[in-house]
Amino acid sequence: MMKEVEEVEQVARDFESDLQELPPDQLKIKYLSRKGLVSKLLEKIPTLPPEQRRDFGKYVNDLKRHIEEQIKQKEEQLLSIGSKHLAQEPLFLNDLTLEGKRPPLGNVHVLFKARDELLSIFKFMGFSFFDGPELETDFYNFEALNFPPYHPARDMQDTLVVGDRVLRTHSSAMQVRAMEAWGVPIKVILPGRVYRREEVSARKYPVFYQFDCLAVGENIGVGHLKWTLETFLSAYFEKNVTVRFRPSYFPFVEPGNEVDVKCVFCDGQGCSVCGGTGWLEILGAGLVHPRVLEYAGVDPNRYSGFAFGVGVDRMAMLKYGINDIRLLYEGDVSFLRSL
Repeated sequence: MMKEVEEVEQVARDFESDLQELPPDQLKIKYLSRKGLVSKLLEKIPTLPPEQRRDFGKYVNDLKRHIEEQIKQKEEQLLSIGSKHLAQEPLFLNDLTLEGKRPPLGNVHVLFKARDELLSIFKFMGFSFFDGPELETDFYNFEALNFPPYHPARDMQDTLVVGDRVLRTHSSAMQVRAMEAWGVPIKVILPGRVYRREEVSARKYPVFYQFDCLAVGENIGVGHLKWTLETFLSAYFEKNVTVRFRPSYFPFVEPGNEVDVKCVFCDGQGCSVCGGTGWLEILGAGLVHPRVLEYAGVDPNRYSGFAFGVGVDRMAMLKYGINDIRLLYEGDVSFLRSL
């Protein structure tokens, strides 16, 4: 463990040096942020032999507390000095002709940038937009989408329940609402925030963004679905995209398919992003199940349609090279500024 201890001591020496030179906000980023030096030391704990982890962890946490205390003291010291300076210096001693300091400007969050890009593509393709409640009834979230009562998605381990309602688990919950409100034929995008009881990881988060695409009319089939997918994906990734369908099961479509795209990073040759397969699994799709049409009061003998659901978070991660969904939600300013 000598090597790791030396690294801790080196970080401690660097901090004492930086404490005199850097402002508190830069110290926090360098030492206490997600990618800071202290965080990197904490990441080493699981790699050590079990009998060394406790001592090393205590050593690093003691350093972290020391750094936090020193930064807090410096903030209080600077605040005190600034207050005294303002109290002692009359306004007329300041040169009011000097250019003021411009505050830092924000920018659109990458998640909403991706969402707006996706929705603008469908707006250009002639789709309308429909919104629905996040606190949804069991009927619209499950029953109207052909989820049987024993389906595991209804389990409280998967779904967040509030009284006699649920936090919607997918944007598909708005499909029947849209058809009831607007009738058919219909071409609509259903965007919104959804919730699932997930353990937080690099690929899962309990709240995320989706949108469903729903088109219902006379004689709509798989060809219309495939064309729509290829058109919007090619526009989003700014290159011609090839899609393939793999049979899969979703209660509200029949037939259902997982939709893969030829990897947009390696053009199907195989890379680390696609795991060497040349394909990226990107969304689920299919033709609207006749029972869903019936629940919406639509005659399935006359009308047919297609539907697919898109994870906005996943699309943003693919386009902007983000490998951890937590970065989209935890407010790391240094990360957001890097995009």
